[in-house]
Amino acid sequence: MSEFAGKIIKGIGGFYYVFVEDRGIYECKAKGTFRNQGIKPLVGDNVRIECLNEEEKLGNMVAILPRKKVLIRPAVANADQAMVVFAAAEPNPNFNLLDRFLLSMQKQKVPTIICFNKVDIVEDRDIMQLEQTYENSGYKVCFISVKKQEGLEEVKQLLQNRTTVLAGPSGVGKSSLLNYLVPEADMQTGQVSEKIKRGRHTTRHSEIFHVEGDTYIVDTPGFSSLYVNQFEKEEIKEYFGEFTEYEKECRFLGCMHLKEPDCGVKNAVQAGKISRIRYENYKQMVSEVEQQRRW
Repeated sequence: MSEFAGKIIKGIGGFYYVFVEDRGIYECKAKGTFRNQGIKPLVGDNVRIECLNEEEKLGNMVAILPRKKVLIRPAVANADQAMVVFAAAEPNPNFNLLDRFLLSMQKQKVPTIICFNKVDIVEDRDIMQLEQTYENSGYKVCFISVKKQEGLEEVKQLLQNRTTVLAGPSGVGKSSLLNYLVPEADMQTGQVSEKIKRGRHTTRHSEIFHVEGDTYIVDTPGFSSLYVNQFEKEEIKEYFGEFTEYEKECRFLGCMHLKEPDCGVKNAVQAGKISRIRYENYKQMVSEVEQQRRW
């Protein structure tokens, strides 16, 4: 029986759709040994499958290869980085939501690129404000217009030879960007849809698209809210990289940068060295965690 190495690109209702380069997409069941061992196959897993029917592209998953990394939210294996897409306008960026996503990725040790789309409908001063908000945060920020095809080559370079989680709220142009990066995305989705049509459950899940070589994009469902209940309030400040430089100026060791006097971070906010937007989001998240702990 032929065996191939591939990557799980979608998982629905106990069936896994495995992309094998130069061969196509196989519908596979996972062997019971995984369940007995408490291992759940994930989108992004590199696996070995045995082919049961080449014509119908049916197989069994026989091994999950070692994982480099596992993301909890979204549940993805072997992601190298994330790219979070927001619109520069229409809709205006929700910085609080963006910062929550950045926090989640940092906690899971996933490098993240911030991408602002629709720069063709805003003024230069608006772009400058977006730049200033994140310039000291340690994140790579890029500005694109999918509609005008501006900045897209830089995005392609940033994704090269990596598995990238593509995320963002609805209405920001994430699907348009995906269609540009993976023109055959509809075809890949169609191949899976054909198989799933056999009376299977078709909920919206994360899905991986093969771009070329070792370049993959994980398309994730749009999000409109993210909670910070997995954080301790004391750790949140660690994920705001721009605070680090000024913490040594705080009078108190372990300063939370809230009500304490002689706080280097608060002074930097007042002086415009740290984005007030980011600082206010930090305060809100700490407050939210405090409220949760009280309950």
